[in-house]
Amino acid sequence: MEMLRRSEVRISGALAVIVGRSNVVGMPIAHMLLQSDATVQILHTKTPREELERAVRCADILVACAGQPQVVKGEWVKPGATVIDVGINPVDDSSQPKGYRLVGDVDFEPARQRAGKITPVPGGVGPMTIAMLMLNTEKLARARLPRTAGDAAAAAKQRELLREGGAQAGVMCFPAEHFPQQ
Repeated sequence: MEMLRRSEVRISGALAVIVGRSNVVGMPIAHMLLQSDATVQILHTKTPREELERAVRCADILVACAGQPQVVKGEWVKPGATVIDVGINPVDDSSQPKGYRLVGDVDFEPARQRAGKITPVPGGVGPMTIAMLMLNTEKLARARLPRTAGDAAAAAKQRELLREGGAQAGVMCFPAEHFPQQ
């Protein structure tokens, strides 16, 4: 949703087609799009190909999260549509050093020719997911700190425990200055 907002994609009134019905991506994004007043159609890998193609051709916003390489053909994409490709699938490619390459659920090159906006794979949704996880972690940490001036000592103790605990566990912790005194 943040990618759509930052890209200034009109959601309200748009036809959003979700290809994928998982509880991790497909269903949550469908609900968020509904809450933003999009008309949402959910399809999946068992949807007949003709119906999948017909729906994708009409989509103003297409979210592909089916977990199958290039299940959405680029020529199906409606001209000017916004395409969010959540899939990340390895496919054999002997020309690559590792013997494979990563592709999305959308056939990128032909889709790029038709879409108004499109996310690449890799390098599209993944980095945004990491950024949003970091933002939400910071928000949660800030919310847990005491809010009154009388609790300044407790806040300092919490910051110290965060630093020590993170160092002991071998995880990254934000420097204390990221948690200002309140």
